[in-house]
Amino acid sequence: LIEVRDQFAIPRRTEIVDGEGDIEDEDLIPREDMVVTVTHSGYVKRTALTAYRTQHRGGKGRSGMAMKDEDAITGIFAATTHQPMLFFSSAGKAYKLKVWKLPLGNPQSKGKAFVNLLPLDKGETITNILALPEEEAAWDKLDIIFATRSGDVRRNKLSDFVNVNRAGKIAMKLEEGDAIVGVAICTEDQDVLLSTASGRSIRFAVDEVRVFAGRSSTGVRGVRLGTDDSVISMAILRRVEATPAERAAYLKHAAAMRAAVSGEGEEAAVSVEEDAEDAADEAALTPDRIAELGAAEEFILTIADTGFGKRTSSYDYRRTGRGGQGIVAIDLSKRGGKLVASFPVEDSDQLLLVTDGGQLIRTPVAQVRIAGRNTQGVTIFRTSGEKVVSVERLAESAEDDGGAAGEPEADTGSATE
Repeated sequence: LIEVRDQFAIPRRTEIVDGEGDIEDEDLIPREDMVVTVTHSGYVKRTALTAYRTQHRGGKGRSGMAMKDEDAITGIFAATTHQPMLFFSSAGKAYKLKVWKLPLGNPQSKGKAFVNLLPLDKGETITNILALPEEEAAWDKLDIIFATRSGDVRRNKLSDFVNVNRAGKIAMKLEEGDAIVGVAICTEDQDVLLSTASGRSIRFAVDEVRVFAGRSSTGVRGVRLGTDDSVISMAILRRVEATPAERAAYLKHAAAMRAAVSGEGEEAAVSVEEDAEDAADEAALTPDRIAELGAAEEFILTIADTGFGKRTSSYDYRRTGRGGQGIVAIDLSKRGGKLVASFPVEDSDQLLLVTDGGQLIRTPVAQVRIAGRNTQGVTIFRTSGEKVVSVERLAESAEDDGGAAGEPEADTGSATE
């Protein structure tokens, strides 16, 4: 053997070394649609969107999360596993995590406390969550705008939050008792819609709020609040250049077309601004202009904590100057309650509504009636004494978990009567 080796052996032509691959844990995580759920006491989890089956509006819902008696679900957010998320705290700080790093659970699981995921100080809680674009290279072209419970707004460059270390960073200076109620990505050619608990909304241009260089200021006034009122949400709308007469004429035309198709009554009639009503008859819209306005139209979902809600055309929300008192967004005079949600939706979207008792319902947006601003809407969730505390828009991108679309969920025995 030694002679054979000496005669025929050749040096090894390959070299075996330790691998230096650039594969990270995230590369092994599949991209999936997730629902991130947060509770009042600071528990969070992610659940596959397919775990929630579609139901008709007005249903009883299903048990959404196991909680302590004193706990309640306060937020639901839709995102993919690879999306970075910013978590804003009651202290005005921002923390950053990828969705896949959140604990995975089923709809009934409890989740994990934020204090076990983020370095929160004593008494500090997470109040807002924002899903960000996956490509950080695009952040330079975008702004981020904040709204507080007291009605202040502030705009920064989104790139200010690219580098957020584990200890977090200051996002906004807050006065004692104030909190961040809305955080959104925006551009200068869009509008801001602030809504208050009393059922009022104000719409103004994003560029009315200057870009702040620092992150420690309180911003400027966005809406003037009444006694015991507070801002409950902020939404970003696309800006459409149209005169009051054009908007009024289009609203009348669209309402008439829907009434002809569906036979809906006066509840579905869209309200018209008083200052444009007389001019509406004089504004003759061409078919091309009607098509143009229709393509740019958005619908604002408004839901009260009593479970009633509706959709209203964005053209029914006129743009005014920043700092005013706003206009009526929903009629709360008959059934009482407070406004808990106001944001744009699409016909193909789904809604997730959660009560303070932990009951949850998922229902199609298309089943929510289109109505004017100064109306109360229809029953979306029969709350039976509980209060709706959170409403989340879900873009329909996943199949139901074996059930037919729109099939009512079977009563599990834990649903509220």
